[in-house]
Amino acid sequence: MSQLTWVDAAVAAAVLVLLYVVLRVGQGTTVAFNSRQNVHIDTDPSQLPYDAARSLLRMFAALALSIAFTFGYAYAAAKSRRLERILIPALDILQSVPVLGFLTVAVSGFIALFPGSMLGLECASIFAIFTSQAWNMTFGFYSSLTSLPRELDELSRSFRFTRWMRFWKVELPAGMIGLVWNGMMSFGGGWFFLVASEAISVNNQQYSLPGVGSYAGAAIADGDLGKVGWAILAMAVMVIGVNFLFWRPLTAWAEKFKNEQSEANEVQRSVVLDFLRRSHWPRLLGRALGPLGRQLNRAGRVFGTDDRPLAVDPVRRRAGDVCFAVGAGGLILWGLTDLGHYLYDRTGLGVFGEPLLLGLATFARVVLLVAVATVIWVPIGVKIGFSPRLTRIAQPVVQVLASFPANFLFPLAVWFFLRTGLSINLGGTLLMALGAQWYILFNTIAGAMAIPTDLREAMDDLGVRGLQRWRRLIIPGIFPSYVTGGITASGGAWNASIVSEVVVFGGTTLTATGLGAYIARATESGDHPQLIAGVAVMSLYVVGLNRLVWRRLYRLAETRYSL
Repeated sequence: MSQLTWVDAAVAAAVLVLLYVVLRVGQGTTVAFNSRQNVHIDTDPSQLPYDAARSLLRMFAALALSIAFTFGYAYAAAKSRRLERILIPALDILQSVPVLGFLTVAVSGFIALFPGSMLGLECASIFAIFTSQAWNMTFGFYSSLTSLPRELDELSRSFRFTRWMRFWKVELPAGMIGLVWNGMMSFGGGWFFLVASEAISVNNQQYSLPGVGSYAGAAIADGDLGKVGWAILAMAVMVIGVNFLFWRPLTAWAEKFKNEQSEANEVQRSVVLDFLRRSHWPRLLGRALGPLGRQLNRAGRVFGTDDRPLAVDPVRRRAGDVCFAVGAGGLILWGLTDLGHYLYDRTGLGVFGEPLLLGLATFARVVLLVAVATVIWVPIGVKIGFSPRLTRIAQPVVQVLASFPANFLFPLAVWFFLRTGLSINLGGTLLMALGAQWYILFNTIAGAMAIPTDLREAMDDLGVRGLQRWRRLIIPGIFPSYVTGGITASGGAWNASIVSEVVVFGGTTLTATGLGAYIARATESGDHPQLIAGVAVMSLYVVGLNRLVWRRLYRLAETRYSL
């Protein structure tokens, strides 16, 4: 082995410093906590470095959970036709449930699980961030698994790959570009709901954790523009730093998984990735983990090789489907019956009337947002995805824009709405766009980057330009990724309505007419029947839109537009 260099020493020192910071910051997650007392947030700007470290720790913990969930959930849905009928509709519902809906249950549950410790509130916050990250990544990876080229599928079967080998050697590399870009977008979604996950108001009880989100929430409540400015600066530094040190190297590394026969003339570059490649630590780590990979491969043989026939006996499948439907349907029917009794005893089933009407207003905002975002961001995303040089410039800018919580802009929004007389009913759509439009942009960029270079060069050689190029190459190439972006943008817009239809700064509160404001009020007041009704109606709208529009487009992407 060649001699270790100063690069190896620098990498080792950086890892040690990172571990030290995590341990020091992590000590604050296990301190004593009394759930009956409101936690005071220190808004001294000198506290911001510590608050930023706490927020980053939660974000990366939630990202790790989201990746694990993505692999397990998407794989199960893609590999089992029966599970797919349950898991994908359930995923539609899960992405439609607002973060505040999860928080209401999570706070009480985790505080009871870790009594007297701040760890319970930390877990609730991480879980809330997880719910804003996981669904987009899961939809994206599920799409890549279901649109895997048939040649790769048949090749893995003919070589009798174990399920682990097939996943690690074929399926994960095929979906890596989309997974990285969706992970980046999901991370931005976590930033968007940072205030809601760190400054929690449930059942008229205020829970707060040290972090940039809770710092900004306290500054906004006090109407202190100076401290809001410090929070915005801290957020910008964090987003740019994470992009430079983490996401930029990942997107450059993911270029190796592009399915093409000729190498592009210009590829993405990362200073951090180049630095790491000069170090011997990645190779040493690979050698150390080599025996682990062999053990996983042996374990995969226990579950059999992936040589199952592509066709299944229809009679056996039909019988199994009936048994599965009866069992799952019975459980769902029991749950709905019990829920109906609960609501009937407390408020009556008329509680669904108001949120159904309010949902129409939010539905109109969501449709308008997705339509406008498609027209604006799809051409821009294709331009960025086709140009590595433009990607280097645009990626950090887009990442900062996508990561800014709408709450941070509430002071500016309140001033603008009052100064111009713009109704919050229309202005709320602009705030919703801050948390939803980027899903379309990021997925379009990922889809454009995944188009093989040799296909683009062939189009150039044939002189295919303009509208015909869009019809023959670009739209078919980005369509699966766009559908993933569209379905998650739609769900993200419904979720973003929670923090966009009620705008508060200092003593001024602007409230839009919509389902998001209804759920926000029910959560803050602790009205569980109204909260359940609001979440159920929002799920109904989201699932209905997905079933009628997005799911059909998914099938079209699988059957006609997979490379």
